[in-house]
Amino acid sequence: MTSKVTYNGELRTSCVHLKSGDTFVTDAPTDNNGLGQAFSPTDTVATGLASCMLTMMGIKARNLEVDIKNATAEVTKHMASAPRRISKIEVILTLPASVSEKNRKILENTANTCPVHYSLHPDIEKVITFHWTS
Repeated sequence: MTSKVTYNGELRTSCVHLKSGDTFVTDAPTDNNGLGQAFSPTDTVATGLASCMLTMMGIKARNLEVDIKNATAEVTKHMASAPRRISKIEVILTLPASVSEKNRKILENTANTCPVHYSLHPDIEKVITFHWTS
């Protein structure tokens, strides 16, 4: 088992990663009857894409002996209705300008082939932008 999720009431859950004990809370968003005081479940999916991209790039960067520490990703999630679902995820990655063109291409390909990217439904539009400027 990977995690345990408990419904706390009031459209909020508590999530525990069983191996580490790390936790986070989710809350329904304000546009879906919630208070919006924490990540929504769909926020965690969109954020998971960016986190996976940076993690996989970090693994590849280590193998290439390239430092991408302090790289960031800004995530915007768009919702559709009927049925309510994630329709588009925009990720803007900001990475060190010191990375060579060759390694940039390798790292971008690595990001675009991360496991979460492959796991998302193909109908979800993914707009990924790389800024090599940090």
